[in-house]
Amino acid sequence: MRWSDPVGAYPPARAGLRGSHAGSFETAHELALQHRTDWGPVEAQDPDYDLVIVGGGISGLAAAYFQLAREPSARILILDNHDDFGGHAKRNEFHVGDRSVLGYGGSQTLEDPERYSGVSLQLLKELGVELSRFDEAYDKGFYRRHGLRGGVYFDEASYGVDRVVPYEILAFSRYLPLTPPSLTAKQAVEQMPLSAAARIEMLRLLEANGNRIEDVPADRQADYLEYQSYRDFLVRYFDIREPEVFALLEGAMTDLGVRIDSAPALYVIDYVGLPGIRATSLPRSGFEEAPYIAHFPDGNASIARLLVRRMIPEVAKGSTMDDIVAARFDYSRLDAPESQVRIRLSSTAVHVEHEGEPETADWVAVTYVRGGRAQRVRARACVLASYNVMIPHLCPEMSARQKQALSQAVKSPILYSTVLLSNWHAWKELGIGAVACPGSYHANALLDFPVNLGGYRFSSGPDQPIVVHMERFGKVAKSGLSTRDQYRAERRRLLATPFDEIERQIRTQLAGMLSPAGFDPSRDIEAITVNRWAHGYAYGYNPLFDDLSQPEQLPHVVGRARFGRIAIANSDAGASDTIDSAIDQAHRAVGELASSA
Repeated sequence: MRWSDPVGAYPPARAGLRGSHAGSFETAHELALQHRTDWGPVEAQDPDYDLVIVGGGISGLAAAYFQLAREPSARILILDNHDDFGGHAKRNEFHVGDRSVLGYGGSQTLEDPERYSGVSLQLLKELGVELSRFDEAYDKGFYRRHGLRGGVYFDEASYGVDRVVPYEILAFSRYLPLTPPSLTAKQAVEQMPLSAAARIEMLRLLEANGNRIEDVPADRQADYLEYQSYRDFLVRYFDIREPEVFALLEGAMTDLGVRIDSAPALYVIDYVGLPGIRATSLPRSGFEEAPYIAHFPDGNASIARLLVRRMIPEVAKGSTMDDIVAARFDYSRLDAPESQVRIRLSSTAVHVEHEGEPETADWVAVTYVRGGRAQRVRARACVLASYNVMIPHLCPEMSARQKQALSQAVKSPILYSTVLLSNWHAWKELGIGAVACPGSYHANALLDFPVNLGGYRFSSGPDQPIVVHMERFGKVAKSGLSTRDQYRAERRRLLATPFDEIERQIRTQLAGMLSPAGFDPSRDIEAITVNRWAHGYAYGYNPLFDDLSQPEQLPHVVGRARFGRIAIANSDAGASDTIDSAIDQAHRAVGELASSA
């Protein structure tokens, strides 16, 4: 690897295996899986705090911000098990010569900010985020200026040949202003290395236009499709029978992390973007109708950085959304003793309890493990903004009902791989900017979003370095498993896969896809950062498996109830993987503590 980190121990610039990196999860696994409770003598640390927050992601950082708004003199400690703050809002930073190249390793974009709550929008405004700035910062003409389309890559191991077909089976153009396809559906299908029977079915699916769901009124189709699996939808309305077609579509599906027989058809065609929506009465929108542009060069890591800089001004210079992009953070200032807000990294909470009865106690004690040593702090209150599924292990004094509810917050495992290329001539030569890869280890590969903000400049031409973003949402082979069980099975597989194997898969996939246009992985790949999130997206209910008839009894509602001086945040508490959910749940948790004081 030819990348360089000019300042040494600077977490955003660390390549290799990131996300749930080595050292970030072992203590938690000892607690949850091995039921370990003794980490040796417990050392008392620091004076007492007004608030201790477990979890330094967007929700935990927002909770600290909201607490300061309510209590400007509050002393706050934030504990996080990772070596960087931000949680899934992870910054991947590379340096090639005198050029910096940024990518995102998790939370990607401010998605549909017009629907955000007033609380979330107000926080963004106070941080200096002007959504209108993205209209200028996002280079909407980039893809068309370079003739970059969507496509699908068929790999030799799965299909007997390496072939890129420049035609979308996954609707990238709903999120990226790509060049329109030059092929018709018929021409594209003729190039696909499928059997004759499979090509007939694929063409039938891709060409379908006009309402085929005639047995369901138009105004009820969304509700109906929410309770039909995508596989059943394909069989009933398109007469899809060929295993090759099911395998192709299942391999191309992103975001949901379950099999197509376990994925609601509505989500697959309306959100993920696999074929079918044109054969319904559902509204269809593309990039022009709903521009997907509210994206910082490092994704939502810039939101985390804005929050940290606002609360700990000494950590970095600047004050705007523009200058946050290139701001160099001084990590030695995160946990300075004189700071009102302190962020303590590589610190895994293992026990949280009231000193006395929960409803009458004056203090909460938090024990955490750092560097193999158990340490303890006290605070007047605590916000648990960590993965909610860990809370039953942290708080054994909770009721069995609440612990059971929290245990249902099983996150979807995901892999976001950030690959730095020295150039992108092969992409331009092939005329592709985003590719579905149904047979490959990563389900897709796409050139990063073209954003110029502050002093940061995106790659302007194929001679310059660029980031390729690749995603894996693994799916189990066995059918009949619930969503949660599918997530658990893939999590075990993901954690057991070493970086060397993932790197090999990345190099093999990009070589097979791009080599016909002159790509050489040993020459053209500068660096690889694999962001492994064994606990990734917050659990969003699946109508095919979950009973949604009593909203007030749903696990996330029961689980997030205030417990004495302990309140619960994180996007898990909103059963939604979006940044506004993380912010809103932080605001609710801080408000609950204030109302109980």
